[in-house]
Amino acid sequence: MNTPAGPGARFESGTTVVRRDIHLRKVWSAQPHRAISDTGTLLEIGYWPGISALAPTTWTHALRTGDDTSRKDGLANLAAGTWELEPWAWRHTVLRSRFETGEWFSLHHFQDPATGEPLRLYVNFERPAVRTRIGIDTLDLLVDLVVEPDLSSATWKDEDEYAHGRRLGFITDADHRSVEQARERALGLLQDRAGPFADPWPAWKPDPAWPLPVLPNGAGQFLR
Repeated sequence: MNTPAGPGARFESGTTVVRRDIHLRKVWSAQPHRAISDTGTLLEIGYWPGISALAPTTWTHALRTGDDTSRKDGLANLAAGTWELEPWAWRHTVLRSRFETGEWFSLHHFQDPATGEPLRLYVNFERPAVRTRIGIDTLDLLVDLVVEPDLSSATWKDEDEYAHGRRLGFITDADHRSVEQARERALGLLQDRAGPFADPWPAWKPDPAWPLPVLPNGAGQFLR
């Protein structure tokens, strides 16, 4: 299950797709997924427990210990370009993600890995994904909209981190304007039950024949 030969190529179902967050021409995170479907402009990828990724040490420390101070320190490191990465295995949920060309948000459907029960739908606001020869590059801009599985209600998450990211400067004024427009667009689509919210997302599980995807050599270095 190899990746496409060059940027812009479509990913066939089952191939490895690496989603990376990039800032200051450095890799902030890198996670290998499996492609579910790809039209060339709409990419769906899957992620499940046991997959090993690269994540900033401040973030992994916060997950292991519950120390929120470490997470906040990580934002300062992100702004300064001084973070370190370490391996981290995904846990607890199956994740199906949707990226559309040009959008300032992606969607992530979380499920219970044992039962397939839908848990929540995240609208993740981020810079538009750029296709690379190994996957897609973006940058998570921290704020999220958490939607109930039946689309009945939604709440904002991490607005304090978003405000801090603006103060630190890695979320620029231009980013902020685009995020504000994207927030209105996402809420409008949800209210109208349009686009990705036309229907509740169906349950998904990885093909049993798929091995766990792994990061290709060099995925932690900036390359396209």
